[in-house]
Amino acid sequence: MSELFTRLLLATEHSLFDSGAEAVALAMAHRCGLALPAVFPLVSNPEFEALAPHIAAKSEQDAARKIAELRLQAVSMGVSVEIQVRRGEELYQEIVQEAIARASELIILRRRGKRSFLANLLLGEMVSKVVAHAPCHVLIVPRGGQFWSRRILVAAENTAQGRRICQTAMALASQCQLPLHLLTVVAADVLQEAAQPLHNQIQEMARNAGVVLETEIRIGKPFAEILATSERTTSDLIMMGCRDDTHLGRALVGGVAQKVLGLSEHPVLVLHS
Repeated sequence: MSELFTRLLLATEHSLFDSGAEAVALAMAHRCGLALPAVFPLVSNPEFEALAPHIAAKSEQDAARKIAELRLQAVSMGVSVEIQVRRGEELYQEIVQEAIARASELIILRRRGKRSFLANLLLGEMVSKVVAHAPCHVLIVPRGGQFWSRRILVAAENTAQGRRICQTAMALASQCQLPLHLLTVVAADVLQEAAQPLHNQIQEMARNAGVVLETEIRIGKPFAEILATSERTTSDLIMMGCRDDTHLGRALVGGVAQKVLGLSEHPVLVLHS
């Protein structure tokens, strides 16, 4: 079976917060026999750097040291890594533009950088903007995240987008030879019946694909049910969609995705349409 994602892009500043994303990206590349492109974004302000060139030089030296460390880490895993340094005033724009230039299928990124009083709930601002504006799917990995090995949890509704999310989750579960758990969260009992057709369809697909599948429909707050189900089923990868407002474009990450991304102890794969 062909690999689901073959054009990866690791976005990293090689900080402690990036360690989980780097580990997962290198593991994916190693398992799939892929080279790993990486983008190393640097904040750049030409006017300020002209006035304080020593600060710019120090930034370049630190970046060179970190890139060398990442190369050694990749070599130790037998992975070929190609690192592109991009400079700009907005780091998220540099990551997004690199993904566009490479026609990337998946950006792999840390959850957040420096902790703040909102860190236990929300993503870092840069990370949130990458998720919102990315031209492809985005895998967000917490600092201690690892490559999944137990079960995949997919959260989806009975919509066209939900069916596409489930199809991608099915393909990944088949590729990784892992069981799949489908969860739909509704607000009230009367909405359960409307969700059932999706589950029937995915059960049929799973039988044909030879994927072990469990499904459930739960009532409650979506983000809370997704996180609770992840722990209860020992799922170590969550797959879900991201709100795409037709008037604003991808200006915002939906509240459910924002909370799941910010609170999950495991990697979360956000699938864009």
